[in-house]
Amino acid sequence: MVLALALIPVIGLLAFIYFNDKKEKEPLGFLIGLFFAGMGTIITAVIAEVIGELIVNSIIPKDTVLNQVIVAILIVGTAEELGKYLVLRIFTWRSKHFDYSYDAIVYAVFVSLGFAALENVTYVFSNGIGTAIARMFTAVPGHACFAVFMGFFYSKAKYAAITKNKSSYKANNFLAIVVPILIHGVYDAILMGARVSDAELGAGLALILWIGLVIALFVISCIIVVKSSKNDFCIVTLPEKVKTVYRPKIVGNWTCTCGSINRLNFCPKCGKQRPVGTIWYCAKCGTPSGLNYCGNCGSPRPANNA
Repeated sequence: MVLALALIPVIGLLAFIYFNDKKEKEPLGFLIGLFFAGMGTIITAVIAEVIGELIVNSIIPKDTVLNQVIVAILIVGTAEELGKYLVLRIFTWRSKHFDYSYDAIVYAVFVSLGFAALENVTYVFSNGIGTAIARMFTAVPGHACFAVFMGFFYSKAKYAAITKNKSSYKANNFLAIVVPILIHGVYDAILMGARVSDAELGAGLALILWIGLVIALFVISCIIVVKSSKNDFCIVTLPEKVKTVYRPKIVGNWTCTCGSINRLNFCPKCGKQRPVGTIWYCAKCGTPSGLNYCGNCGSPRPANNA
């Protein structure tokens, strides 16, 4: 019963993210591997947090609001989210499966909820059913929200890398790391600061602020997931230029301006390049293309458009 309560929110959130991947589902084996790899980050997080807290406690008195805020943001948030990011980067950046923009959110959430599942089981078995119910609506969805922000920027970083936009890559890769750390840190800092606050009014205001943050995170994350799913596109495609990054061979006859009829990509008579301006529209998804395959869904060019 307790184990089920600990895992139900994890399974529900994973299903929500997975079934919103409408263009091309990711292999379940690959996602399960990411989930268990995410579990492994709890080891590095615990080690980093123990060392970090010892350092902070030696500088700032323990059980003070300042101490708890610094530990939450600089130690806990950083240790947990950086570990998740490293797993995400190592296992997915060069993966052949990472070919659509929404994929990054799926990967990030599976890694993050692997961590959250193991953490939640530990807390629930230690503290009982009340904790399981409370964390079902707060901590577990919170980890999913942090991952949605990470995946959102991680997707943009991947697309920027493919399109060789160095400034966009650096900015989005930075945001994929820093935004989840800050959100996670603030989420924990409000709770941890309220716990050691001497003023009941301060603790009450902190709790109200935390509830507001939780609601805002859930709403914004759901909007990001729904919009990212709806606008999902193949990241090896440059939509605005109607061509693919990996240019396939173009077939069929064409007539050069010098009058020569050719099948090659260059005119053997004058050396002029084959024109690639002929646009056709995919019968399956309606995407315009100038090549042999639709860059959005992969459908081949119809024979009558060759």
